[in-house]
Amino acid sequence: MSHAPGLYAVILAAGQSTRMGMDKALLPWPPAACGAAPAGQTFLSAAIRGLDLFSDKVIVVVGKNENNLAPVVYANGASLVRNPDPDRGQFSSLQVGLQEVLNEGRDSAMVTLVDRPPANTSTLQTLCSAFTDAASDIWAVVPEFNGKHGHPYLVAREMIEAFLKAAPSANARDIEHQNLRHVAYVAVDDPLVTLNVDTPEEYAALSK
Repeated sequence: MSHAPGLYAVILAAGQSTRMGMDKALLPWPPAACGAAPAGQTFLSAAIRGLDLFSDKVIVVVGKNENNLAPVVYANGASLVRNPDPDRGQFSSLQVGLQEVLNEGRDSAMVTLVDRPPANTSTLQTLCSAFTDAASDIWAVVPEFNGKHGHPYLVAREMIEAFLKAAPSANARDIEHQNLRHVAYVAVDDPLVTLNVDTPEEYAALSK
C-alpha cells in the first residue's frame, strides 16, 4: 500500500454557469422526469453525499455563488472554502481546494466538478482501491470510459504540489500530461465520469 487512506474530497463549484442560465450546482438530481429523486437533492448535494462515503471530509470550492451554495454545503455536512477571484478560471479553484487539503494536514484528495452527475458508488470504490494499491511512483488515478478521461480523479501529494506550483492560468490536463508516467488510468463502466452538463439542452437530455 503506497497511498494511505484518509483522503479529502474537493468539489469545484465556483463557476458562474452562464450557458446554463442558473447555477448548475443547484440543478435537481436526478432530473424530475427520471422520478424518485430525494426531495431537494441537487448535483451538489448528491456529489457531497457520494464522496462522503469515501473521504474523511468534503470541501466545496465556491465563488460569487457562496451565499446560494452555503446552505446546501452545510446541510450535507461538507465544508466550504471561497476562491477569492473565480474569474481566474477553474484551475484557480482547484488550487484553492487543494491548498485547503494541505492546510488541514492531508496529502491526498479526490477531485470532481459540480457540473456533472455524480459517479456511481461502485466507480468510486474502484478508483479508491486503485489509488490505495498504486505503486509509489503513481501520483494520480484517473477514470477512463470509452477512451475518455474524466472525474473524479485522485491525487497524491506529489501531484497536488505540481498543481499548486503552476500558474493559475494553467489547466489540470496540461499538468497531468506533463507527468503522464506518474498517472494511472483506470477503466470503469460508468459513462457519468465523462459527462459534462453545460446547457439546458444537455441537462434535459439526461432525463431521456
